[in-house]
Amino acid sequence: MFQKEVLFCFFSQAPAYHLILEGILILWIIRLLFSKTYKLHETYKLTEKEKEDLIEEWQPEALVPPVSKDYPTLNYDVVTGPPSHKITINGKDCINFASFNFLGLLDNERVKQKALASLKKYGVGTCGPRGFYGTFDVHLELESRLSKFMKTEEAIIYSYGFATIASAIPAYSKRGDIIFVDEAACFAIQKGLQASRSLIKYFKHNDMEDLERLLKEQELEDLKNPRKARVTRKFIVVEGLYINTADICPLPELVKLKYKYKVRIFLEESMSFGVLGDHGRGVTEHFGVNIDDIDLISANMENALASIGGFCCGRSFVIDHQRLSGQGYCFSASLPPMLAAAAIEALNIMEEDPEETHRLTFKLYFGFVFLYSVHNKLSFGICLKLVGVPVAPALHLELERSSGSRESDMKQLRSVVDYCMERHVALTLARYLEKEERFLPPPSIRVVVTVEQTEEDIQKAVACIREAASALLIS
Repeated sequence: MFQKEVLFCFFSQAPAYHLILEGILILWIIRLLFSKTYKLHETYKLTEKEKEDLIEEWQPEALVPPVSKDYPTLNYDVVTGPPSHKITINGKDCINFASFNFLGLLDNERVKQKALASLKKYGVGTCGPRGFYGTFDVHLELESRLSKFMKTEEAIIYSYGFATIASAIPAYSKRGDIIFVDEAACFAIQKGLQASRSLIKYFKHNDMEDLERLLKEQELEDLKNPRKARVTRKFIVVEGLYINTADICPLPELVKLKYKYKVRIFLEESMSFGVLGDHGRGVTEHFGVNIDDIDLISANMENALASIGGFCCGRSFVIDHQRLSGQGYCFSASLPPMLAAAAIEALNIMEEDPEETHRLTFKLYFGFVFLYSVHNKLSFGICLKLVGVPVAPALHLELERSSGSRESDMKQLRSVVDYCMERHVALTLARYLEKEERFLPPPSIRVVVTVEQTEEDIQKAVACIREAASALLIS
């Protein structure tokens, strides 16, 4: 009786709109409980002929976008014989200004004999990664020799040059970490950044003020969340000598910023190893920077050493981590022993004759002066400009004024390359994956200077470029 009175008081005192709303909700719940949740639609069965017609009409989406058969990278210039001082391209003998054979070791007899002896002893390949019976004694010897040459505690070698820095970056930097990287960084660095899944902050090329601005902004962010800052690793990734711009990173200034803002420096030296410094140790020796100030140095062995693969060097605890986490090291078949033996002999030659690096430096200055004359003497009315610094072994010739179409610019530069090849001078266009590059460099002709080229060779190349520019680029 008491409960009924309570309910009566509740309903009599409740607002009318409240009772109406509750009534509607109760009716809606009852409807949902007793109604079907869906209605079965009548299915229409296709006849066999209708099925065949539909299958015949269906067109799958293209796996890749259509590409013209005359696309430049689909039409190869075929090399026969060693790409040393003289190179045979499409059956034509030329002076080689295209290959990265900086120290002329590619066709060196001593190097070839060591590689041949190793081939007879070990066979062609290794058929296994380093952790699965792919570690040979020559690998350990090469790592030891590289670490001693670079004056670091330890070195690690990879079987593919591109994979070296692309594997090293994600071995240390993970999701949540921060990488400050130069806009002109090469494609191998870009792939390493992508694999790391870290937060990437680009600074303007060789602009230390812009880099410090980013570092200061990050410092302020860290103050807001010190707990997160303590577990966030920060890196600066640069090239010693940039392949896309042919200039040198300001390493002394980078080291100052490293200690000021407590970041780590990764230095990619594929273009500067064997080229810069009194003994070819790269940009650290060039600037007189203590190599211990750099957390990790990487370089490939495909340029100065004229072999295959790459290496990283630094402190032992840093390098050992790559043996567990470097994807290119852990999952790729190891470097063929004959190429490791060739690299060791190339190092022997570099150590025995450091003057070879000095001779290269002289050739680089000589070549730069003559190539610069192309721009200086022909700048009035001719659309070529030289990009790079005098110590860079691979310089760029770009159009002074772009036509506005990348394809058109490439065709103009290709005509210069073809003109020179007809006159027995081998140049090459700089190639990029245009849709993949983060900051796509402008079209250019790459001109490579090596120790093997004589002054007469360089003069001939410059004269040929001048003729081509006069004939093809002047309206």
